[in-house]
Amino acid sequence: MKNLLFLILISFNFVFAQSSLLQSGPMVGYAEMKEVCLWVQTKEAADVKIIYFDKSNPTKKMETETIKTDKKYAFATKLIADKVEPGTKYSYELYINNKKVVRPYPLEFQTLKLWLFRTDAPDFKLALGSCSYINQTEYDRPGKGYGADYKIFTSIYEKKPDAMFWLGDNVYLRESDWNSRTGVFARYTHTRSTPEMQSLFGSVHNYAIWDDHDYGPNDSDRSFWNKNTTLDAFKTFWCNPSFGVHNLGGITSQFEWGDAQFFILDNRWFRSPQKRTGIDSTMLGKEQLNWLIDALTSSKATFKFIAIGGQTLNPLKKYENFSNYEKERKQLLDAIELNNIKGVIFLSGDRHHTELSKLERPNNYPIYDLTVSALTAGGPEELKEENALRVSGTGTVGQNFATLDFVGPKATRTIKITVFDKDGKQLWTKDILASELK
Repeated sequence: MKNLLFLILISFNFVFAQSSLLQSGPMVGYAEMKEVCLWVQTKEAADVKIIYFDKSNPTKKMETETIKTDKKYAFATKLIADKVEPGTKYSYELYINNKKVVRPYPLEFQTLKLWLFRTDAPDFKLALGSCSYINQTEYDRPGKGYGADYKIFTSIYEKKPDAMFWLGDNVYLRESDWNSRTGVFARYTHTRSTPEMQSLFGSVHNYAIWDDHDYGPNDSDRSFWNKNTTLDAFKTFWCNPSFGVHNLGGITSQFEWGDAQFFILDNRWFRSPQKRTGIDSTMLGKEQLNWLIDALTSSKATFKFIAIGGQTLNPLKKYENFSNYEKERKQLLDAIELNNIKGVIFLSGDRHHTELSKLERPNNYPIYDLTVSALTAGGPEELKEENALRVSGTGTVGQNFATLDFVGPKATRTIKITVFDKDGKQLWTKDILASELK
């Protein structure tokens, strides 16, 4: 009997040891019909894998390859579930050093449905947010912490979104961080390890763009000397489908969910200094802008979301709005008009307030820009900025997030925008019909 108890104790301690090796995650990344990306980070080099199974048939188990985590990449790695079928929900289990690691919340993912030419687009829910500052006293500025109320991540999780789209400033690099690989990866690790985020990572598919604070110093542009390192960190910690187009560098990409296509833009990698004169100033760069216009023109999606770290429609030349790059902004809006591109909606963060901007266009559909900020970073107590395009009643300060519910058959397809405070209480809602964007 004593020997049996001893063996049980040894076994328990060994399993606990594997759990203690987990730094953060697991996190669900991009979803496609035939593969899903999963991410995990350990505290030291360890063998990791995922075992997964169709929730309707739990006896048939599949597994990813086993990968040993590496210090060079902060012991973070990505695992691909490639034995999946479209439109299926899966449960999964994390194994470290071949021992199962139990988490106190569901570990699930799903694949995209094969619906085109067969049925109406599936209903789904997308969560949105930006500006996530996680305090670390020894590296923060003196005084009250800039970040607060991390329970907002639990509030997002409780809304049961299918996916979460992080709209930039998802990490706030400090002065101690951005000039070294050690500092950059340590900051990403610190933010990603926030306890309140973990359940959201475990079963909600996560996508991201970046803005200045996860790219480099405040208001940084293409001149930032260490941007290859921060790009390496972004690639390491996020599971987007791809990073950069046409070998240009940066994070440009796209993904689809149902009848919506999302264009991930990079507003930092190609950005000329905002104060520099005597040049043809740019935020997106000629190559990225041309790729975007081509991709929008080719897209058959009902809704075409263009995600940029800063606001596009706000006409005020303040802070880092696209209006500071007036010529390029006009090129983009003119191209949407000239090519008769339907269903365009901009998504943005950055501004530490939330609002919906609406650009009315003669003889064409209106274009919206939904800005959602901030998740945890500090902001103004009241919104004094006079954005002439702001939709009445949508100006919001304080910590908040949004959800987009895509609902209904083709004839009445609707996006229901809802903005919530940190506790999950509804602040405002607005419906946009697909028929309005034609």
